[in-house]
Amino acid sequence: MKTMATLHSNATALINANLVNPGSETQGKGGVLVEAGHIVDFGPHIEATHLASGTKIIDCSGDCLSPGLIDAQVFVGEPGAEYRETIATVTRAAAAGGVTTIVATPDSDPPVDNPAIVDFLKRLARDKGRVRVLAAAALTKGLNGAEISEIGLLQEAGAVAFSHGPHSLKSALVMRRALTYARDFDALIMHTTHDATLAADGVMNEGERASRLGLAGIPLEAESIMLERDLRLVALTGARYHASIVTCRQSLDLIRKAKAEGLQVTCGTTINHLTLNENDIGDYRTFLKLMPPLRAEPERRALVEALAEGVIDIIVSDHNPQDVEVKRLPFGEAAFGAIGVETLLAAALRLVHSGDVSLPRLLAALTYRPAQILRLPQGCLAKGAPADLIRFDPDEPFVLDATQLHSRAKNTPFDEARLSGRVKMTMVAGNILHG
Repeated sequence: MKTMATLHSNATALINANLVNPGSETQGKGGVLVEAGHIVDFGPHIEATHLASGTKIIDCSGDCLSPGLIDAQVFVGEPGAEYRETIATVTRAAAAGGVTTIVATPDSDPPVDNPAIVDFLKRLARDKGRVRVLAAAALTKGLNGAEISEIGLLQEAGAVAFSHGPHSLKSALVMRRALTYARDFDALIMHTTHDATLAADGVMNEGERASRLGLAGIPLEAESIMLERDLRLVALTGARYHASIVTCRQSLDLIRKAKAEGLQVTCGTTINHLTLNENDIGDYRTFLKLMPPLRAEPERRALVEALAEGVIDIIVSDHNPQDVEVKRLPFGEAAFGAIGVETLLAAALRLVHSGDVSLPRLLAALTYRPAQILRLPQGCLAKGAPADLIRFDPDEPFVLDATQLHSRAKNTPFDEARLSGRVKMTMVAGNILHG
């Protein structure tokens, strides 16, 4: 490792920052020294007076400086759904929101079920993307739920995890085989836990609110029953397993028990479920029609407490762009989904401003923990780590104007919401891509 005295003139120092280290969950005044796309040094001693001549200096003026966010669940639109999103638009949105790595879901057309499509995404991201784009491959061929994909070959091609997209793998036998197969390659399965037969034609959380709106409800058990099945199969096979989105206390209790038993189990939730509840749907606001549905306030509070406790490992945007033709319909007919990669950080900071979660703990769930789970070198402050960094003012207020978002679709649940937290700079591999 080079010392500061031997750095080349292309070194960059970001100084005078509130340096947030999500790995140690600490923060304090300091800076980061970057050269050749990597972190050379960091800490309170990174000051202008201690730097070699020729070093480029960026004064952060007291703003927060942390690793860039890692969003582990993003629909990118390519191949096959470019009218909803493209690599170019989603990565611009990510850079504007401080997200430096996204994991593309496999439910494209065709699905990401062979090495050629993984390679296609990698080349497209290299040519048109602004941030890192990684692929979660399809767990079964064609996402048909029957024949397991070639996990070993897909992993060699660069797939970081294996998923069945927004749906659950219905067959317990196929799931058992998939977990066993994945275990042999030490691969990660990221699974959506949703029993479609129990959810039936439900469109929002089952309960009094759904009854008052005259809408069919989805019970909590549609999530927790499928999760319990999966966890029993994880215990049987010993595989690595990540529950993509948990949204209720029943699921949290199952995750706590699985972790206490020593299973290789982690879980995530969405920023929407952490910051919104079923009452926000108001008078049939279809931009808040999500899957899983927004839950009642006690369930949201349980999620926030589990995040602070560390039971919930990561936060995702579940970025799911939908065009206006399928969202501006009666609530029961509208498509599920909302965009979120660009607003992920600002929405998440609501939890800090409310005093529910510390800033380092929040950023750990957005950076360090997803990197650990996906086994990525990003997401941390460490010498030699990739210089994927963001500078942001957590207190700068703004009113969200959906028309100004970079995503091709505008179906945000936070349209006209008052948020705080402006990203002023996004750096990927030492290159400033935003700000």
